[in-house]
Amino acid sequence: MKLGVFTALYGNLSFDEALAKLKALGVEAIEIPAGGYPGKAHCDPEVLLADRDAFAKFVATIEKYGMEVSALSVHGNPVHPDKAVAKAFDDDFRRCVLLAEKLGIDTVITFSGCPGDSENSKYPNWVTCPWPDDYLKILDWQWNEVLIPYWKEAVAFANAHGVTKIALEMHPGFCVYNPETLLKLRAAVGSTIGANLDPSHLIWQGIDPVLAIRKLGDAIYHFHAKDTKVDPYNSATDGVLDTKHYSDELHRAWVFRSVGYGHDLQFWRDIVSNLRLVGYDKVMSIEHEDSLMSIDEGLSKAVACLREAIMSDPKPSSMHWA
Repeated sequence: MKLGVFTALYGNLSFDEALAKLKALGVEAIEIPAGGYPGKAHCDPEVLLADRDAFAKFVATIEKYGMEVSALSVHGNPVHPDKAVAKAFDDDFRRCVLLAEKLGIDTVITFSGCPGDSENSKYPNWVTCPWPDDYLKILDWQWNEVLIPYWKEAVAFANAHGVTKIALEMHPGFCVYNPETLLKLRAAVGSTIGANLDPSHLIWQGIDPVLAIRKLGDAIYHFHAKDTKVDPYNSATDGVLDTKHYSDELHRAWVFRSVGYGHDLQFWRDIVSNLRLVGYDKVMSIEHEDSLMSIDEGLSKAVACLREAIMSDPKPSSMHWA
């Protein structure tokens, strides 16, 4: 397993400067934002697909630092009820797929997206309960009339261009937000759909990441290393569905933390071990969204913790004692 980083955290630096910092930390792989919510600071597919010199410089920079590219990320909402918004996200996704093809990368990361409640909606509508019955009608329309048809076509496009793994990040606010909904879409659309497993989004929902790993198995295509701390006082009082801004750390039910600051080393060792048990032995890509630490400190703390947890040597093919 390799130590990776989602380079969005250094979007204020040039690509060369960002990779230099990561190389100095011992990072072996990078996940590169290529549109959607994470932006295009280091990688604009529209430019790289059209400009031969820009593409050559981009590839040369990656090779200069000996980095493996674990995936291109284009998190967005391509089924947004605002057609112009949806098209912008869909355009980003398709350009990202074309760039992945050109780079020889088979994995693209995004969100499932979330439609509204009808063709006339302006904003997404994330359904979280089955009653009143209106909500089940919304869910049925979202999945059968919008989500499944969109992803069937998107999968066909991706496959035609060499992208065989669309790793959906299970994120509340979108239709795919837990293992059950991930597997539901995968069953409807096919095995190109898999998971970018980010424990931080599961933890605050009350999901055990190890059990999620066991349930998803070979449907795990990528992994985000990010932690969450559930506040025992605020969550016990008001629950975990929290709409306060992320900067209001003292009053929130939970906050994102750097690896090791939401849970201890053994927690992360168990995650690493279970990833290997189900056959995922690729990259753990650190995503920094800890509002209590600077980027440099949060990243260095996460790197230090994961160095202790990651098993770098390949899994043994035999057991010398048995």
